[in-house]
Amino acid sequence: MNISDKIVLTILLLLGALTLLLSGSVIFDLFGIRKMEGNYVEFVVWANFISSFLYIISAIDFIRNKKWNWYFLAASFIILLIASISFWFYINNGGIHEPKTIKAITFRTIFTGILLITIFIKHKKRLKK
Repeated sequence: MNISDKIVLTILLLLGALTLLLSGSVIFDLFGIRKMEGNYVEFVVWANFISSFLYIISAIDFIRNKKWNWYFLAASFIILLIASISFWFYINNGGIHEPKTIKAITFRTIFTGILLITIFIKHKKRLKK
């Protein structure tokens, strides 16, 4: 495993663990985080929660050198894209939300897309070897 693989793997594991902790804390009201989050949008939190598992599974498959690891990131990207579009409709229909949610869902969707492209390229290079 080269250095770029280790970087991608570290990002996947850290992002997955952090997202699991934060979104799980809101969903299950751990540590009083739900109250601190204010007007959170439940379906966005659930999309992040599901994505956290997909990041971790993708990282595990990446370590095991499985050929389907990028599929998990693709599923995460699609889930986040659907959540982003739904969130846009939610906002346009007067849905109550925190302004930081717009930045967060946009960042996560774009960042997941970048990770997906990176993992897919690495997958294609491995097939050529």
